[in-house]
Formats: sequence, structure tokens, C-alpha cells
Amino acid sequence: MNSSAIVVVVVVLVLFFSSLKILKEYERGVMFTWGRFTGVKGPGIRLVLPGIQHMRKLELRTVVLQVPKQDVISRDNVSVKVSAVVYFRIIDPEKAVLQVVNPYEATSQLAQTTLRSVAGQHEMDELLAQREKLNAAIQQVLDQNTAAWGVKVTNVEIKDIDLDETMIRAMAQQAEAERARRAKVIHAEGEKQAAQTLTEAAQLLTSQPASIQLRYLQTLADISNEKSSLVVFPLPLDLIRPLLPGGGSRQ
Repeated sequence: MNSSAIVVVVVVLVLFFSSLKILKEYERGVMFTWGRFTGVKGPGIRLVLPGIQHMRKLELRTVVLQVPKQDVISRDNVSVKVSAVVYFRIIDPEKAVLQVVNPYEATSQLAQTTLRSVAGQHEMDELLAQREKLNAAIQQVLDQNTAAWGVKVTNVEIKDIDLDETMIRAMAQQAEAERARRAKVIHAEGEKQAAQTLTEAAQLLTSQPASIQLRYLQTLADISNEKSSLVVFPLPLDLIRPLLPGGGSRQ
């Protein structure tokens, strides 16, 4: 075998091995032949003819996208900075290649604008207390807009909400005032319940005169247990009523 034949064999072998492409289980290859779409290849060894065919690889695994902090003006005119995390994956490699230049960059930019738009439609209290509602709203908008790109948004989580120092102090004062209001309400409810209980006790003692005498004795027993020089002796009203003006008559 002459040298020219050896060169040809070597070139053929190099071209053959360079045309072999390996796709992993989580990868898909979008095939183009003479510039035309000719199908989506699954995992395994694939032959791509140099100069004739071209294959673009795409991953089907879930991508975690960090959405940077966005300056948002809430519906009640409060300036906040909101960041989020978006989870998405490619479910249709054909659309992801034919319908958009870069599905990852397009999803990232759409997530940023959607985060600002949805967060701006809610008040600050809703941003802080109703994150699940905002997450669902953002996910729905992203999923509807990325469906044409073969992208499926599986989850959206608002990560951080940053407020300026002035707003933080105002919220602290509001929370303190709310706690004081609740304390006053609880104290008033306690006084009301105590008054109702005392009224019921007075009615019960009035219906049973002997129970009043027992309370007198219990009071004396309580006083005797305390180390005090002051002795209080409850005097029944029945004993002093005759001494009062008009005490002889019972009305």
C-alpha cells in the first residue's frame, strides 16, 4: 500500500470517528441536513455527516435560574427590591431550536420582566404575606409565554424582598402599635369576663344566705394565715340593720 492510499485511509477514519456523536440519556439532538430540520435524535451514538449534517444538543434536565434583584414599585407606591428563583426545563427540543435563538436567555429575560410586572400589581403587605399567591401568578405567566419555545416552567419561588431602612422602621412602629392594641383589647375582654363572673357569683350568694356566712369564715381564715397586725372582721348587715334609721322595717 503506497503512501497516498494510507493518507486516504487515515482521512476517512478521522472523518468517520469525528462524525460520531454521543448523546447522553438526558440529552436530545436536533438534526439538520443541508440546513433543513430532519428530526430529533435520542440518546446513544449518532452519525453526523461532516459538511452535510449538523446536530445541536439540548439538555432535558431541570434548569435552576437565578433572577437578579429587580427594582419594583408596589401598588401602594413602596420601593422594594425583589429576587426570585425559576425552575424550568425543555420539553420540546424542536421548538426550543426553531422558535427561539437561546431558550435559556429568553426565559431569563422574560422572568425578570414578569417579576417586575406581577410584583408591581400588589401592595407591599401582599408581597410579604402572600408569596405563594405571587409565585403561582408568576409561574402561570411564564408558562403561558414559554410554551411556544418548548419550555416548561415547573416552579417559581420569590427569594428575597429588600426594604429600605425608613420602611423597616415604619413597619416596626406599626407592628408595635398593633401589639399594643391587641393587649388593650385582651385586657378589656378580661375585665368584661371578670365582671360577668362577679355578677353571677353575687346572684348565687344572694339566693343562698348561708353561703355568705361561709365566705365570711373563709375570709377570716385567709386573714389569720397572713402575718399582719391588721384584723378585718366582716360584720353581718343583719346585726346593724336595727340600729340604722328605719331599720325596723324590711324593704
